[in-house]
Amino acid sequence: MVEPGKRVGLFVTCLVDFFRPSVGFAAVKLLEDAGCIVEMPRQSCCGQPAYNSGDRRTARAIAEQVVEAFAPYDYVVAPSGSCAGMLKLHYPHLFHGDPNWLPRAEAFADKTFELVSFLVDVLGVAKVDAVCEATVTYHDSCSGLRELGVRVAPRRLLGTIAGVTIKEMRDAEVCCGFGGTFCVKYPDISDAIVGKKTANITASGAEMLVAGDLGCLMNMAGKLQREGSTMEVRHVAEVLAGMTALPPIGVPPPSIAERKP
Repeated sequence: MVEPGKRVGLFVTCLVDFFRPSVGFAAVKLLEDAGCIVEMPRQSCCGQPAYNSGDRRTARAIAEQVVEAFAPYDYVVAPSGSCAGMLKLHYPHLFHGDPNWLPRAEAFADKTFELVSFLVDVLGVAKVDAVCEATVTYHDSCSGLRELGVRVAPRRLLGTIAGVTIKEMRDAEVCCGFGGTFCVKYPDISDAIVGKKTANITASGAEMLVAGDLGCLMNMAGKLQREGSTMEVRHVAEVLAGMTALPPIGVPPPSIAERKP
């Protein structure tokens, strides 16, 4: 358990910043409700695209900026298993053998967590005050599950939401085909993978698809829309924070002319 008032640096992530800022606001609400002081220092990409492409020099330069920016905080939290995995597991490898930077990278990694795992496993949050009348199926993103072991925590909190019924899909832990630049380099393979995933999502009978990584969600939402599905797609933070009045992922917000006065 963590005493109230701990300073948390929120690593917003690129996709959240550019495509779904509401996930960041939901993360802030959840953390503040749990007693944290949340701040967002100036930040950039976590460096994962460069790292995965073999450009370790650029990835290290980015990592130095991130470690420096988040040095004052007690914890670093990201609403993404993918980015959190990069920060927590791969940053120390970038500084291997460097007596000055390696200790800093390791200290940074030790205080870094994925959002829902942090809420449950570190803060001890047992329930959330939210309402959502929907049957929900949860997709386990590759990095969150395999690198960080995030599986039980999101389901546990989702199960405390009034009105939510969880329906597990087949192969919930199987990749959606996004994989960052993988879907760009190998679009045909990526499309085949996400096609199998959306078939399992639809077969679950759920009304809403939820996951903890925006990249996965955008990929699956796009495929579902191309298939003509009306499945609602949302980030787990939005659902836990009770922010389900917003348009689902993949659905553009109404124009000013369409909005009710």
